[in-house]
Amino acid sequence: MAHTATARAHPNIAFIKYWGNADEKLRLPANPSISMNLDGLHTETRVSWDDSLASDMLLLNGVEESGRALHRVSLHLDVMRRWLGLTAKARVESVNNFPMGTGIASSASSFAALTLAAAAASGKPISERELTTLARLGSGSAARSIPAGFVEWHTGKAHEESYAESVAGPEHWALMDVVAILSAAHKEVGSREGHTSANSSDLQGARVAGAARRLALCKQAILERNFAALADVVELDSNLMHAVMMTSQPPLFYWLPGTLTIMDKVRRWRAAGLRVCYTLDAGPNVHCICVREDAETVRKELSGLSEVVDVRLAAPGGAAQIVAS
Repeated sequence: MAHTATARAHPNIAFIKYWGNADEKLRLPANPSISMNLDGLHTETRVSWDDSLASDMLLLNGVEESGRALHRVSLHLDVMRRWLGLTAKARVESVNNFPMGTGIASSASSFAALTLAAAAASGKPISERELTTLARLGSGSAARSIPAGFVEWHTGKAHEESYAESVAGPEHWALMDVVAILSAAHKEVGSREGHTSANSSDLQGARVAGAARRLALCKQAILERNFAALADVVELDSNLMHAVMMTSQPPLFYWLPGTLTIMDKVRRWRAAGLRVCYTLDAGPNVHCICVREDAETVRKELSGLSEVVDVRLAAPGGAAQIVAS
């Protein structure tokens, strides 16, 4: 007998970044973070618990996976089995409508959708807060893709204490993320490996020490809809994370030449009056955060750059949700 549910979750773009863990096993983050879910971009995952299966199965964008991808999903399903009191294996079918492994948080939406679908298919009620803690064990930033809109993820000293919660709904502020895609290639070094090497940078301690102050400034800017204040702290925090990456052992260089070009142009556009700022996750693609009124101008400017292969627009997104059961 199979028990099935399908969940959809959005990726998120962090305004204050998660980079490095205080506890690798529990994936307790070294610092708190805050993000915005991205509407229009999503992962849709169907989980079927099936006693007749000898092992877990994974179909990713229609292709059956084995090796590392299946192993990571199975490890998370083991977590869910223990939590839900199940022994059945699962068939997992997952589809993304945006490039994976390129710094657009595909692991966040994937593990948020996987966690919600696995829980819903079991029939066991789980609170949103519990779902965020479970999603965190699959991929840290997945915790932030469970609640709606603008989301804060708390550090905590134990599993139950490191959870995410919405600080403002998607309707609170008409921001847009105009994503300049410079490469759809899967990055050679994933975020998971980067988190483990963060402490090898001499700069990580300073980045973590200032994170709570930056988060407070960012949260205040969101709640007050103060774009100038948001731009300053978002760009600073992104630069700090990439400085840690570049000074880790071994160093991580995610930027391409076009990445620097866009960062420079965004600062110039803002100086000329456009309400836009940049932030980057672990990849070369540049997230240009702007107010909705300026989004089309930003899109046109980015589309005219030879380095940009595609531009995606996303408004603040809602919570992870069940779409079929």
